Amino acid sequence: MDALDKALKGGVLDYNEADFKLVDQTVEKNTQIINEINYQNQTIDDGKELFSRLFGYQVPSTSDIKAPFNADLGCHTFVKGNVFINKDCFFMDLGGIWIDEGAKLGPRVSLITVNHGEAPAERRTLITKSIHIERNVWLGTGVTVLPGVTIGENSIVGAASVVTKDVAPNSVVVGSPAKKIRDVRG
Repeated sequence: MDALDKALKGGVLDYNEADFKLVDQTVEKNTQIINEINYQNQTIDDGKELFSRLFGYQVPSTSDIKAPFNADLGCHTFVKGNVFINKDCFFMDLGGIWIDEGAKLGPRVSLITVNHGEAPAERRTLITKSIHIERNVWLGTGVTVLPGVTIGENSIVGAASVVTKDVAPNSVVVGSPAKKIRDVRG
């Protein structure tokens, strides 16, 4: 199993391993695609094709991802239909990001699936945990979601919130760390 597969399964990765060269090569290749996304004038169809190349599968025609966009890896992001991802989002997706049907992400949302060992001697060690954004979730401007978090169906995360733990379905959460303030109305 190579480093990309290990990372997607979640767990501890030693960055000093030889197979991390594959991660670095993938980042380098996908950075070129990201530069095309962000710095070339293109049609909507061209943009979808570039995102499909970056993610490694055909992005649903009903989803809309705006440039500029940035990712550390790119190919561990899985987007379903009717998803909207606004400008300036950053996905650190080595551990895997799943965005379900109808999710909406505001500008400058950061989804982070990687952390480091706490002890100074272990800080080159990577710890990956996937993020799951379930159906019809709405993430406000500047939201940060940390490794291992699932945001439950129909939930809303208020602008500038930092989500450090799972969010129950149909919840409105705000703050840093994000806390539930009420259920979704209607």
